[in-house]
Amino acid sequence: MFKGSFTALITPFKDGKFDETSFRSLIDFQLKSGTHGLVPTGTTGESPTLSHEEHIRIVEVCIEQANKKAPVIAGTGSNSTEEAIYLTKHAEKAGADAALVVTPYYNKPSQEGLLQHFTKIANSVDIPIVIYNIPGRSIVDMSNETMSKLFEVKNIVGVKDATGDIPRVYFTRSEVGNEYNMLSGDDSTTLAFMTYGGHGAISVTSNIAPKLCSDFHSLCMDKNFYEASLINDKLMPLHRALFLESSPGPVKYAASKLDLCSEEVRLPVTKINNDTKKIIDNALRHASLIK
Repeated sequence: MFKGSFTALITPFKDGKFDETSFRSLIDFQLKSGTHGLVPTGTTGESPTLSHEEHIRIVEVCIEQANKKAPVIAGTGSNSTEEAIYLTKHAEKAGADAALVVTPYYNKPSQEGLLQHFTKIANSVDIPIVIYNIPGRSIVDMSNETMSKLFEVKNIVGVKDATGDIPRVYFTRSEVGNEYNMLSGDDSTTLAFMTYGGHGAISVTSNIAPKLCSDFHSLCMDKNFYEASLINDKLMPLHRALFLESSPGPVKYAASKLDLCSEEVRLPVTKINNDTKKIIDNALRHASLIK
C-alpha cells in the first residue's frame, strides 16, 4: 500500500524541450525533503502535451534518479485504451512501482466502459494500478460500485480521488473495503481526507513545499491531526493559490521563484497573470518558503 506524500511532479521545460537537468535536481530536492513517493507524467506533468518519446524518457529518468529511495508511480493514462496499455507496459518494463491511470477524458465512457478500460489495462501488466478519478477534468465520475468490481482485478489497488468530496472517503472504504488504497488528489481537502481514513496524497503543492507536505503526512499517519493541522494552516493559502489558474501554470511559477526550474509551460496552458503571481508570492511567504 502507498502511504504519505507523493509528489505529482511538474515537467520542467527549457526552450520548448524537456529540461532533464532541472528534473533530476527537482527529484533530488524531493528525496532530501522526505517525500514518500514520486509521480511523473501525470496531468501536473503536462502529460497530454508530451510526445511518446518524452513521456518514456521522463519516466525512465525519474526511476533512475529516484534509485529506489522512494516508490515511483508513473502516470500512464489516456483516453485511448491501447495507448494507455502501451505506456503502462513501458512503465512496468522501466521499473516503476505502479501506474496511475486517469479515467478517459472527452470520450465520456459509461461505467461499463470504465470497467472494461481499466480491466484491459490491468490485465496487460503485473504492476499495481491506481485509478485516477478526477471528474472535474475528465467529465466522467467512476462510481464506488465500479471501483468495487475493479478491486477484484488482482493488481488494481486503489484510487487517487480528486473529487474533493470528503464523505465519499468513508463511503468508498465502506463499499470497496479498508484495504483499498485511498490517496487524495485535492491538496486543500487532504487534512479532512486523512481524518476520514485516507492513506496519503498525490500532491501538486509538494513540488515546492515537499518538507512541509511530508511532515504533514507523517503526522497524519501517526494520527496526530492537531500538529498536522498546524502545518496545514501554513499550506492552505498555497493550496488555493496554485489552482487560481490552469495547472501547472501556478505551480511552475512558484517553482521558478524557488529556482527549481523555469515557469515555461506548453500550450494550451499559459503562463499566469501578474495578479495571480502576487497571490502566490504572498502564499509562499505565509508558508515561509520565500522572504
